Amino acid sequence: METLSGTRLYVMNLETEYLGLKLKSPLVASASPLTQEVSNGKRVEDAGAAAIVMHSLFEEQVMIDSLRLNSELEAGTEAFGEALDYFPQMNDYGVGPDTHLDRLAAIKRSVDIPVIGSLNGVSVGGWTKFARLMEEEGVDALELNLYYIPTNPETSAGEIEEIYLDVIASVREVIKIPLAVKLSPFFSSLPHFARGAVEAGANGLVLFNRFYEPDFDLEALEVSPHLVLSNSNELRLPLRWIAILYGQNPGLDLALTSGVHHHEDVIKGLMAGAKVTMMTSELLLNGMGRIGEIERGLAEWMEEHEYESVKQMQGSMSRQNIEDPGTYERFNYLKVLGSYRAHKTEAWSAPS
Repeated sequence: METLSGTRLYVMNLETEYLGLKLKSPLVASASPLTQEVSNGKRVEDAGAAAIVMHSLFEEQVMIDSLRLNSELEAGTEAFGEALDYFPQMNDYGVGPDTHLDRLAAIKRSVDIPVIGSLNGVSVGGWTKFARLMEEEGVDALELNLYYIPTNPETSAGEIEEIYLDVIASVREVIKIPLAVKLSPFFSSLPHFARGAVEAGANGLVLFNRFYEPDFDLEALEVSPHLVLSNSNELRLPLRWIAILYGQNPGLDLALTSGVHHHEDVIKGLMAGAKVTMMTSELLLNGMGRIGEIERGLAEWMEEHEYESVKQMQGSMSRQNIEDPGTYERFNYLKVLGSYRAHKTEAWSAPS
């Protein structure tokens, strides 16, 4: 692949393969409000993205379309002050499922790069129906965004995992396209669940989903949703788990999302074992042009460090390829604490 930076021409092979899709680079635009406008699909492609993950079709959208969920959620919200507006208005979720499918089809027709559909929820219900419809619209792969916050103390971790695996298996039964699963980091044994996901039919894992936690408005005594975009520090959690999971399940592709803002973040993700790195916050903060800038930074770094291809880097610093696997395990905690103490000691002893 050729990348132009100033007057110098770099010939670097940035190609990678994710979910059986051959991509020109590991830079993927992940699910975001950007794709709510059909015209943005072409803009993202022109900016240099290798693939697009469509913004998610939420379970709530499917439910309201068939079960009139809006009236159920609004019932009783006026009962006491603290309950007001606890749930968002259903029109805040965006378009209904039919319009979502129309936009998905329009974006797919407008670009030449792969388009990955996204479903966000946890129950089987209409998932199989809409997974099949997305496949019919021509998406190249499907991403299941499993988003569930357990609140019932009677529900065990094992039961929640079984719900997830049932959803994966049910969707796998009705589609032939590749299937990725986007997970949160909250598992007792993520490697065990990853193996179960593969057995249920997943071709890839996307790590990690970011929960958009609400805040409290202390004056109005209301739950106040407040979006906080990611930063590069959030890269460390998916980086650690991708490095651990890499190579444990042959044929399972890993994608890193959360905290990808600079070309160094991309390089770290690749070295941990990711096939692709996905961006949303950086594009929302600084525009789609950041894709090309990050790509140029990646190519320049590769030339400087004598890497000929992205594939040469992938997994090179994973747990299975590092001399000290314990770095990813428990005693690394002690090393981190020790490095902090050493830094503080040096700072305290420095002359004023």
